[in-house]
Order: sequence, then structure tokens, then C-alpha cells
Amino acid sequence: MMKPRALLVPSVLAASCALAVVALPGTARGERVVASPRVVDDAPTFGGLEMDPAGGILPGEIVVDVKDGLSDAEIAKLGAEYGVGLHDNSPDIKDDDNLAVGSVDPSRASEVMARLRRDPRVEGVEENAVARAYFTPNDPKFAEQWHMARVGAEQGWEYACGEGVTVAVVDTGIACYDDKGFMKGTDLAGTTCVDGYNFVGKNTIAADDQGHGTHVAGTIAQTTNNGIGVAGLAHCAKLMPVKVLSARGWGTMADVAEGIRWAADHGAQVVNLSLGSSQKSGVVQKAVVHAMAKGVVVVAAAGNSGGSVGYPAAYDGVIAVSATDKNDAIAWFSSRGPEVTIGAPGVGVTQQTICEAGKNKCEQWGVFNGTSMASPHVAGAAALLVGQGITDPASVKKVLTATATPKEDRNLFGAGILEASKAVIATHWAHVGARLLALLGLFAAVALRIKKKGGTMEKGAGKWIGALFAGVGLLPFLPLTGIPARAGALRWVAELAMRPFGEWDLLFAPSLHKWLLFASAGPAIALTALFFGVRRLRTFAGGFALGSAALLVTLAASGETWFAMGPFAMRVFELANVVVLLWLARMSLDAKRT
Repeated sequence: MMKPRALLVPSVLAASCALAVVALPGTARGERVVASPRVVDDAPTFGGLEMDPAGGILPGEIVVDVKDGLSDAEIAKLGAEYGVGLHDNSPDIKDDDNLAVGSVDPSRASEVMARLRRDPRVEGVEENAVARAYFTPNDPKFAEQWHMARVGAEQGWEYACGEGVTVAVVDTGIACYDDKGFMKGTDLAGTTCVDGYNFVGKNTIAADDQGHGTHVAGTIAQTTNNGIGVAGLAHCAKLMPVKVLSARGWGTMADVAEGIRWAADHGAQVVNLSLGSSQKSGVVQKAVVHAMAKGVVVVAAAGNSGGSVGYPAAYDGVIAVSATDKNDAIAWFSSRGPEVTIGAPGVGVTQQTICEAGKNKCEQWGVFNGTSMASPHVAGAAALLVGQGITDPASVKKVLTATATPKEDRNLFGAGILEASKAVIATHWAHVGARLLALLGLFAAVALRIKKKGGTMEKGAGKWIGALFAGVGLLPFLPLTGIPARAGALRWVAELAMRPFGEWDLLFAPSLHKWLLFASAGPAIALTALFFGVRRLRTFAGGFALGSAALLVTLAASGETWFAMGPFAMRVFELANVVVLLWLARMSLDAKRT
């Protein structure tokens, strides 16, 4: 890992600014690094005029949650009836929750909103609040990634790295692009970025023109073990750039709401929100509910006010993250309250980011403070758990909080300080233990059933290989060897060996896992049909059926998998498939059958 040689003084920020950078001299792979500090003036503009959004509200701008299916012309007509210049917030994005924005004389805003709320074409109205990136300036210093060691990254990488998971960073964008005038960060070269969206510019290029989003994304999935730069906690995960904050570090709640929905609708399993507002927003709350209803883990920074937790972190179901320092003390700036779920490192966090608006090959190493920096540690840990098969958002939250290091004041730390390694190690061995136990129990039950029917259990190793392959993984003890973390480009092979066939879809097509197709009776039926006439292969198919049944039994018991049709339907599906699988196993493992 290449270490920077020195630090320069960070930017002096405007009083309202939540963003700053520390530039480090030097070069990375020939790219120019600009070392001069910048002053970021993030005063919002409205109607072409600079303004100070007192209380986090854009005076005279409203968000109207219009009835689904309303056309652009109908939205414009609705606005005209009330004297509001109303238009679709993102004309190119047609989802199931139409948001329109419009401007109105601030003195008439309350009256107009009250009238709109009574209109049958309107589902909700609110003032358009400002969301800011949660970032607090720090003094210049260089530190290694103490924060990665604090959450146990190295130990955790033996068990999980986020393979197959997509994490959406709803922020200022990410330096994921190497064209369109933008550059891809040199230390993101080995990280896969999926398609994103720019809700500020209303286009598909969600490049970072500020620096905050790239820094946040790096903590989640910076390219790791590549000889340069720093590491990311879930470095095998994919990044989805969703730009909702401008180059000045602020954006509207309308864009934040649509960004969350877009990420959930386009395949993200985890959403990180290193942003927030002191103002509640109904449309953002609905977007969060929408995301969680689709099985998405939503993680948000608690805020940097030193006071109460901001929004969206304070909404039910969101994992709200406070910031801690090297001594496991709460950061002075971190917001606090009963809504805090967990604490994570947020002081002196080092990652690569961009400068000069992401152009001219300008990048730098920023040492940032803020709950913005704490949140992606938790989002990265969530990605590790999703990659291990815990795809239900409530179950992810439960594991993270259960394995955190407890602290006395829950208003400051929630359940305690994040321990990513404890979470993934406990998950791995809990899975292995439960699945082996279920497998042995089902083997005994099937053997007894065969004996009662006058048959005998097939001998040989084939049935055990098939059972491990389907129910536990062929090499579940591989993490003890140190091989997975050192496998490099072949990490996916180690991941396949460590997990049961029923969870292989998480690596290649995670959107399929919500139907449990690989864990169902389908593959066992196919194997039985193909191999029933070949005795040695038939025993493998029988063992495979037993292993699949053991996996489904443990999934039904834990409830940690998010199923497209809900938890009750999931258990009905799983147990129905178990019945079929046990019948297949009995047929295939009876040695007296020809």
C-alpha cells in the first residue's frame, strides 16, 4: 500500500459548509495531484440568486407528491390552477411515486400547500428542504487507516468481502467514469461501478464534482491489495453512483427521495446516505419505506450538529450511525439521541478523492471527519453480511447491533461500536454449525424412514459430497487457512467453495436470490432426473437433495433471507420444498432401488 508523504493544511470552509478536503502532495500512477487547498462556498442558489436556506428550507420551493400516473401536462395544469410553476422533478425517471417541484411566493406557501393537500390529485405536499453532506473540517494530519483496523477489516476479509453485492452511494457522485471529461479514481480502478443516475443534472453521468461522494465510496469499496492507495471494507462489492448533491455539497429532498427509490429499483442491496437535514420530509420517508420493502438495507449518517439525529437517519428502520474517534469516544460533532443505531469510526478517516471537480486528472488523499465517514463503514459491513446470505434488512441490523462493542450511553452509540469482523465471523460459523446440525438430523431421519420401508441406506462418499455441496459448502473451513483473503482475482472461487449451492446466486445474480431458486427443489429434481439410472451419481443427487433440505430448514428457522412475497410465504415455500427434497433423497438413497 503506497503511503502519502505529507499533509497540507485543509480548506477553510464557509460557516454553512459541511465539506472540506486535505490534499497530499505526490503522484499515483502518473496522475497529477493538486495540493493547494480550496475554499468551498456551498450557499445554495434559487432562481439564480445566492441565498442562505435558514433552517434548512428553500423558501418558496415546494415538493408535491402527485398521484401516480399523472402526465407532465397534467402536472403543469395542476400547478397552473394554484399559481405554481409545477414540473416533474426528474422527467426522465418514471417510477411509482411521482414527485413534482415548483416555486411559489414564500408569503403564499402555507396557503397554497394547504389548498394542494385537499386536491385529489395530490398525495402530499411539503417545503423542499436542503440535504447536506455530513462532513466536519479537521486539522491537517496523516494517519493510516486506523478505522479499518478498529472494525476488524483484516480478520473479516477471510470470511467475506462483499462479493456480488451492489452498494448505492447517494451523494455527490463517485469518480467512476473515465470519459465524458471525468476521470476514474486511480484507487478505484479495480472496483466495479454499475450504472448510476445524476438527479442534479438529470442525466446518466453521476460523476463526482465535489469529492465527498468518492471519499465515502472509498470506505465502502476502495480497490484493495493493488499496491497503491488505501483499502475499502467491502472491496469486492460493486458501487452504484447516485448523485443528489451538487458541486457545492447540497441538494434537495426531492432529489434525495428519487435517488433512494432509483437505487432500490435498479438493483442496490445496500444504500448509504452520508447526508441529511434537520427537516423531516414525507417524500424521503416514503422512499426509505419503499427501499426497505424491496429488501434494501438503508444506512444513514446521524448528523454533525452535536444535537438531535437528523433525517433520514431518524426514520424507523434506517441504521443511524454516529461517529467515534480512535479512543472509542463520541466525536464532539456527532449527533445523538435514541434514534442512533450504532457508532463507527468518523474522525481522521483517510480515503482517495477528487479535486478540480473531478477533471484534469486531479485527485488527492483526504483525511475527513464526520458521521458521513462513519456511515460507510456500517454500509460496508452490511454489504459483507448481505454477501454471506443475510439479505433481510432487519436481520442485517440485528447482527450488526448484536456484535457491536457495547457502550454505556445508547444515545451516543446505540448498541455500541461497529465490529465488522465479529459480525461476519459469527455469521459464518453460525451458518456452518446450524446447517451441519440440520444435515445430520435429516440424514438420520431419512435413514430411519428407508429402514422402516425395508430398504438400506446407500454407502459411499457420494451422498456426503452432494450434501455438503448443497447444504453447507464443500470447504466451509477454508477461512481458517487464510486463502480467501489472498486469493486475489480468484476470490470468487473461494467464495463458491465456502458457501452452499443454494447461495451461489448471490455472487452472480443477487436479484434472483429473493426467489430462492438455487435453494429450492428445482436443482435436485433436475439432478435426480439426470442421474437416477446411474447408481453412483444417484447417491450424489440424493445427498444434494438432503443438503438442499437442510439449507432450507435453517433459512426458515432464521428468517434472515428477504423473500419477494414476504416472510410467511417464504416459510411456506421453504417447507413445501423441504417435503419434496426429503422424498427425492429417500428415493435416491435407498440401495434396494434399481
